Amino acid sequence: MSASPLPPATAEIPAGLPRHSLSVVVPMYNEAENVAPLLERIHLALGAYPWPWEVILVDDGSSDATAAEALRCARLYGPHVRVVRLVRNFRQTAAMQAGIDAARGSVIATLDGDLQNDPIDIPRMAGRLLAEDLDLVAGWRKDRQDGLLLRKIPSRIANRLIARMTGVHLRDYGCSLKVFRANAIKCVRLYGEMHRFIPAWLATVTTPRRIAQEVVTHHARVFGQSKYGISRAFRVLLDLIFVYFFMRFRTRPGHFFGGIGIALGATGSLILSYLAVVKFCFGENIGTRPLLFGGFFLIIAGVQMVTSGVLAELLARIYYESGNTQSYLARDATTPAEGECWHLPEAGPEVPVEKS
Repeated sequence: MSASPLPPATAEIPAGLPRHSLSVVVPMYNEAENVAPLLERIHLALGAYPWPWEVILVDDGSSDATAAEALRCARLYGPHVRVVRLVRNFRQTAAMQAGIDAARGSVIATLDGDLQNDPIDIPRMAGRLLAEDLDLVAGWRKDRQDGLLLRKIPSRIANRLIARMTGVHLRDYGCSLKVFRANAIKCVRLYGEMHRFIPAWLATVTTPRRIAQEVVTHHARVFGQSKYGISRAFRVLLDLIFVYFFMRFRTRPGHFFGGIGIALGATGSLILSYLAVVKFCFGENIGTRPLLFGGFFLIIAGVQMVTSGVLAELLARIYYESGNTQSYLARDATTPAEGECWHLPEAGPEVPVEKS
């Protein structure tokens, strides 16, 4: 095993951790150089963990040797390191959902596979989750090691906007290092590119009072290339509009569309009523007035919005009554039997060394 490029550090294991099992989920895309040092870092951080734990590496259809490297390392470390390979690149949200689906632990930690998140923070975050009876502890990259113009400033703007619109006040929505209660996060299905809004989605099944944030370590990228750019700001804005709608009107979409439709129809009706008075009471010609066309179009748009609300209500019923639909297809995702393939505390924090 090659030495980790990160500075040496020792994870502090909180005393008196309640009994639980921990699953560490790591989605990876073209991160072949980071697989071995990341697994080494995880084992150094969790080697003395007092309860069973496992690592789930999700290869998101990488075009490099990420899958092969993950399988090689899994054979070296043992069956508690599991690999889920997706047949193509479904993007980070679907890869994260695949890992969450495969996780067996009662506590699930997620982190990026680029070595910028540090696993040494996981025991402390898990300890806080259990001690304070929370459903989510989200990482806050207070000392973020990224570019100011393309990464930090857009993220700060996005974080404030997301917090204001969703009501879940966190300083860093973009940090992938998060620790969840499994029974909470598995109530949420992640689609599209919604991994940025996991705290907001989680607030639809729990209360924001059970969501907290914790300052975490953040490192500059050493290997590979970043998968993010300034273009993601536009996707975040579109996703935020959808999240706002889903949080407020998920079970009553007819109220959203119907409210807009009634407002448009009422405005159109007022315009046409005014023109009717002008026509029949004062005898003026209204056939060429732009208001006449505007009034008719507003009423038509209002009717369309109301009917859209009815259709949305029908779709919502189908959504809630349908079975689970996966947003990914995995090539091979094994599910060991209960009690098997865990890293047990008595095994110690040893890191395997390849034989020459």
